[in-house]
Amino acid sequence: MSITPKYIHLPDGPVVGPLQLLPVNAEVLAVHTADGAHVGSLKKIGAVWKFKAMGYDAAGGMEPGGGPLTDQHNMQFSTPDAAEVSARLLAVGP
Repeated sequence: MSITPKYIHLPDGPVVGPLQLLPVNAEVLAVHTADGAHVGSLKKIGAVWKFKAMGYDAAGGMEPGGGPLTDQHNMQFSTPDAAEVSARLLAVGP
């Protein structure tokens, strides 16, 4: 599935999945919604992949640690598996 990355402000509320992982380099993958909106990155730190949330304000300015998945900032993964990343980041619960 090919998406066109978008770097835009997303309103509060549910994120459209499944999430897509786009390679940036060997240790960074950009995380985008199904319609292309950038919501963060997976960064390999040592042997662990960590999700780094990213949001954008109404003027398009970056908000590191922000955005609709801010509560999942620093969630850890053993591998960058798109299905697992999508399921865990988009899980609804307490």
